Amino acid sequence: MRAYQTLTVEMSGRVAIVTFRRADQLNAMNRLMQGEITEAFEALSQDASVGAIVVTGEGRGFMAGADIKEYAAQTGPEFDTFQTAGTRMYAAIENNRKPVIAAVNGFALGGGMELVLCCDIVIANQFAKLGLPEIKLGLIPGGGGTQRSVARLGRNRANLLLMTGAIVPASEFVAAGLVNEIVDVERLLPRALELAEMIAAEPAAAIEGLKALTAHAVSGDLADGLAMERDILGDLYRSEIGQRRVREFAERSTTKAKKAGQ
Repeated sequence: MRAYQTLTVEMSGRVAIVTFRRADQLNAMNRLMQGEITEAFEALSQDASVGAIVVTGEGRGFMAGADIKEYAAQTGPEFDTFQTAGTRMYAAIENNRKPVIAAVNGFALGGGMELVLCCDIVIANQFAKLGLPEIKLGLIPGGGGTQRSVARLGRNRANLLLMTGAIVPASEFVAAGLVNEIVDVERLLPRALELAEMIAAEPAAAIEGLKALTAHAVSGDLADGLAMERDILGDLYRSEIGQRRVREFAERSTTKAKKAGQ
């Protein structure tokens, strides 16, 4: 994995840890960072040694949206190019073959919250805050925030967030299903790594299949999803790992039943 200027990628066993490294800017995303995020996640998606990905930010921010100073200086064509590149960046996370766990350590605003919306599991500390405040600039989200927030939160919750630009404690998103857990500051990365290691220890084909299926359940129709589920399950059942684990489970059950009958 090559060295980046705005982030780092470190390996812990089969878990890749992506850390945004613009702490002095609350990890606000400029064009360089956008490109590096895309490159890093696309590479991780194809890396067979990676079983899961944890993404977090350095300092007090997970990601405080776009770098407004750079944003303000863009020409119209540069703005359009930035938005198009953003579509690819978010897709590199949402469509990544590997599960992506967000460890939200501070502000996740604008593009930062849009990135969280692309992740598969979200862990946050008690000080983390999320929001889509683009309306305060007379704008709207451009990285999928209007669409993914409705999918994850429901239309009315999304409307309240989008139309007021409110910045909300992460704890308020637990009941909505976006945030899985709130943990103490010192437990944030360890807990995210614990979950990532648990997932990475399972057969890659099964985990990747589950990610594809749950994504399809949100956006696709039921009949297609059920057919996809049957196909993936059939392949897994016939695989060496599937056959071995099923056989071992059956043997343990038989042994347990015999002992119970003695």
